[in-house]
Amino acid sequence: MSSAPPIDDPADETPPVANEEEFAPEVDAEMPAAMAADPSFAPEPAPEPIPAEPPGYRVVIGVPRETDSIEKRVALIPDTVKKLAADGFTVLVESGAGESAFFSDEDYANVGAKIVNGHQQLFDGADLVVKVGKPTAEEISFLRRGQALIAFLQPMVNLDLINALNDRGVIAFSMDAIPRISRAQYMDALSSMATIAGYKAVLMAADALPKFMPLLSTAAGNIPPAKVLVIGAGVAGLQAIATARRLGAVVEAYDTRPAVKEQVQSLGARFVEINTGASDTQTAAGYAREATAEELAAQQAELARRAARSDVIITTAAVPGRPAPRLISAETVEAMGPGSVIVDLAAETGGNCELTQPGQVISHNGVTIIGPLNVPSLLPVHASQMYAKNIQNLLGVLLDKNGALALNSDDEIVAGTIITRGGEIVHAGTRSRMGME
Repeated sequence: MSSAPPIDDPADETPPVANEEEFAPEVDAEMPAAMAADPSFAPEPAPEPIPAEPPGYRVVIGVPRETDSIEKRVALIPDTVKKLAADGFTVLVESGAGESAFFSDEDYANVGAKIVNGHQQLFDGADLVVKVGKPTAEEISFLRRGQALIAFLQPMVNLDLINALNDRGVIAFSMDAIPRISRAQYMDALSSMATIAGYKAVLMAADALPKFMPLLSTAAGNIPPAKVLVIGAGVAGLQAIATARRLGAVVEAYDTRPAVKEQVQSLGARFVEINTGASDTQTAAGYAREATAEELAAQQAELARRAARSDVIITTAAVPGRPAPRLISAETVEAMGPGSVIVDLAAETGGNCELTQPGQVISHNGVTIIGPLNVPSLLPVHASQMYAKNIQNLLGVLLDKNGALALNSDDEIVAGTIITRGGEIVHAGTRSRMGME
């Protein structure tokens, strides 16, 4: 197994719940805590990698400052850099890269990082660039043939981006393509970020709701608890359920996969069952498949009835590489009570609510509809901590004992995560979307 960066005991960070953001695989909501405490759940050794660089070629890792105005995360935090430096890696950090996540240049320098002034200079000096967001057109122009890039690329959506990276001869890895297997659990950045999104969504709703969330007994009498409907019981949905329950709300949740019923109930919520006539509601990878028109109509009808009596709706339904399914119609919104709140976590891919405007907060017929973008970035400290740990664990697979980039196409993690290599698009899902297979 690769000796490049060691995998710490996962108990030292907030572990992911399971996996979703988009109806996720079947993992118990309490599983992460158990996994963190049980060493038997640690990632299994990867097959011996095949070096892609000459033996002994230890890569220089570069951490650029994120350029998106709403991105506050950083790909590696000082604690992770310290571990990499201790393993003999040179880590370049662009000045100000961690500023929005409350990590100073001094914090990085104190643990062995080399601070680089200048965006292009960072790219020029690194063999492996680790980012959070996808690269801009300018950043792509900085990349050179044989240079490696790790980031959230969304390859099955950003086809032009993948073609551009391929044309540059970049070895690109996408953090949202980590396979759903037990060995990759601690590299699963989608789960990490979905945990944050589900938590934060409920806080947004509570802040916008003109009511208390919990049941209260006051001098003026009893105040009933808020009623919350969560659509999608994957990582984000399960975390939303848990957070709403902690705030004292009465919660019910819906997911196309009946198998998650027990997980929902274990968190104290009621599971909504809708008979759509379908039995194969998810893919082999554990994601929800795209619903047929008939299935979608059945879901919309029942959810409309539930929505009408809900104070808060949190939607998390997504299908990888596809627009978000429309589950809440304008008519459904109009049937909700004044003061009700919808937080649409699928806003970035079009929204689960017909009226959602990505990046905007609107009011329709007295109902507040919040379409947040990049929710994990709203908690940049823990989001960066979790993402950095995911990156560190992935590097343990991608780098050999000499610190060289080593790619074994027989390894499920490498095969699932690598998008472009040697001037060829190699990711199966992306090739299929491009009509190459």
